[in-house]
Amino acid sequence: MRTRCSVSIFVVSSAVALLVGALGAQRAPSAREILDRAIDDFLAGRITESVTGFDRVVALAPEAAPQLWQRGIALYYAGRYRECRAQFESHRTVNPNDVENPAWHFLCVARAESPEKARAALLPVGPDQRSPMREIYQMFKGTMTPDAVLKAAGGESSSQFFAELYVGLYYDALNDAARAREHLTAAASPRFADAGGYMYRVATLHPRIRK
Repeated sequence: MRTRCSVSIFVVSSAVALLVGALGAQRAPSAREILDRAIDDFLAGRITESVTGFDRVVALAPEAAPQLWQRGIALYYAGRYRECRAQFESHRTVNPNDVENPAWHFLCVARAESPEKARAALLPVGPDQRSPMREIYQMFKGTMTPDAVLKAAGGESSSQFFAELYVGLYYDALNDAARAREHLTAAASPRFADAGGYMYRVATLHPRIRK
């Protein structure tokens, strides 16, 4: 799950391409509309409608399902944690080097079961060269503190955004509402709007959805 805008668009386009092949050329506009509407619904905070749309995509073209990390995030906020877990386990088959995938898998398992079981079930990951993704992975693994992750982010805007976002989500999974709110509020700062891409929108939506 690459979260920068350009890569997110590529992933969405890949899923659409699979849908086009599955549904035929005449149905292509309809397939694109289903996927785009599901994403638009999520970004507007319409979680139930978003998940319904993503589920339609999966029903129409199951081979496209592993690409849909956006569906996994929507499932998380819909409270469908076991399906959320399965989505990120599936996504690993097409994107094995992205730390964000095991991070969201952790969040799903922590909600469905417990943080301890989520840590034990943490998905392995390949080399993710983005800063501070390796440190974020170590945090979810339990071998690095959130403060160390924030320090590792340095002064680069994108690195700071992802550190604040995943530290906040980590605290949210631990049911530490005060610290989760502190860091997710920081991640939702307007100064990160360009740096965070799709995930910036997640940061801005999180408090509204959780409320």
